[in-house]
Amino acid sequence: MTTEFPAGFLWGASTAAHQIEGNNINSDWWQREHRSPHLQHSGDAVDSYHRYPEDMRLLAEAGLNAYRFSIEWARIEPAEGHISRAALAHYRRMIDTARQYGLEPVVTVHHFTVPRWFAEDGGWMGDRAIERFGRYVEAAATILGDLRWICTINEPNMLSMMIALQEAASAGGPGPTMEQRRARRLPDPDTRVGERLAQAHHTARAVLKRHTDAAVGWTVAAGALTATPGNAEALRAIRYVREDQYWEAARGDDFVGVQSYSSQAVDENGLVGHPDSPDNTLTGAAYRPDALGMAVRHAWEVTGGVPILVTENGIPTTDDARRIAYTDAALRGLFDAVAAGVDVRGYLHWSALDNFEWGHWEPTFGLIAVDRETFERTPKPSLAWLGATARKGGLV
Repeated sequence: MTTEFPAGFLWGASTAAHQIEGNNINSDWWQREHRSPHLQHSGDAVDSYHRYPEDMRLLAEAGLNAYRFSIEWARIEPAEGHISRAALAHYRRMIDTARQYGLEPVVTVHHFTVPRWFAEDGGWMGDRAIERFGRYVEAAATILGDLRWICTINEPNMLSMMIALQEAASAGGPGPTMEQRRARRLPDPDTRVGERLAQAHHTARAVLKRHTDAAVGWTVAAGALTATPGNAEALRAIRYVREDQYWEAARGDDFVGVQSYSSQAVDENGLVGHPDSPDNTLTGAAYRPDALGMAVRHAWEVTGGVPILVTENGIPTTDDARRIAYTDAALRGLFDAVAAGVDVRGYLHWSALDNFEWGHWEPTFGLIAVDRETFERTPKPSLAWLGATARKGGLV
C-alpha cells in the first residue's frame, strides 16, 4: 500500500540543547549531574554548539526539510536579569543556517533545563516563576520573529514527573534516566505543578503571539495508554493526570506536539509495567510502533481538533534495521490517522543524533552516530531511509 502525506508536510528530526551542545554549565541539569553519583556527565556532549552546521547539512542532504532544536535559557540568561546578546546571536545563526540548508526551523523555547539561579529560588513553583519565564520568552522573541513554528515547553507532563523525582532524590533516592522513566512506572504528575506549567505556557504563548507570526504550541509525552478489561474508569483517571490535563491546556493553540514511543496498559492498580520480552527496547519499553497512531488520535480528540505536529517518535536500539522497521510501522499508523481525518502537519524523528539521555549516554536514538572523542558524525542507514521517504512524500 502506498501512503502519501499532505503537501507541505514537515519531515525532519529533533534534538534538545542540553543533550547535544555541551558545557551548559549554568543549567540546573549540569549541577545535578555533578552532584549525583548515579548520573553520568554531559560534558562536551556531542559539541553541537559548534558543529550544528554539519548536523543540519547531514539532515538536509539526506532529504529532510525540517529540524527541531531548542534554545537554552541558561545560556541566554545566565544570571537573573542579564540577557546575553551573544547567546541570542548564536541561536539566531542556527535559525539562519537551517534556512540556508532548506530546513524549516522548529524552535523549542524550554526543553527541561533551567538556569541554576531559577532552580535555586523555587524553580517552577517559585513565587516569581511565571514572571521570570515570561521575561526570558520576551528576550527570546527578539530572534524568533520570522519563525513559522515555536514550541513553548517540552513535555510538561514529564517535567512535572521530574519535579516529583527530584523531590524523591533530595530525600536520598537515585533516579532513573529520562528514557528509562518512559518505560517504567513513574509517580503521577502533580496536577498543581501541571496548572503552573499551563500558566507558563499560556504566558509564553501570549508573548510569542505579540512578537511573531509563528504557530505556537507545546509538546506532550503521549503514553498511548489502554485499559485492561473492566478498568475504563481507572484509565480515565490516570490519563487525566498524566496527559489529558496537558492536552486540555493546548485547546486554542495553533498546534500541539505529540511525542510517542510505546504503549502501556492500565489495570485496577494503575499502570502495568512492560513485561520482559526480547522485543523490548533498550529502555525496557515494549516495541509498539502502533503507539504513534493511537497517541495522535487521542490528542486530536481531547484537544478538540487542534492540528498536530509529531515532534518526537523513535526507538532506542543499537540495531538500525530495527529503527527503520519501527519508523516504517509508526508512519503507516500515522498515515491511517491522517486518512481518518486527523490534521497532522509533520513528523520529526527523535533523535537526529545519538546524544546525552538525561544522566546516561545510553540508550541510542539517533539517525546519526557520533564519536564522542573526535565528534565525527556517521549517518546511519535510517537517516537515508527517512530522507528518501521524505523525498517521496510517503511510503511504498
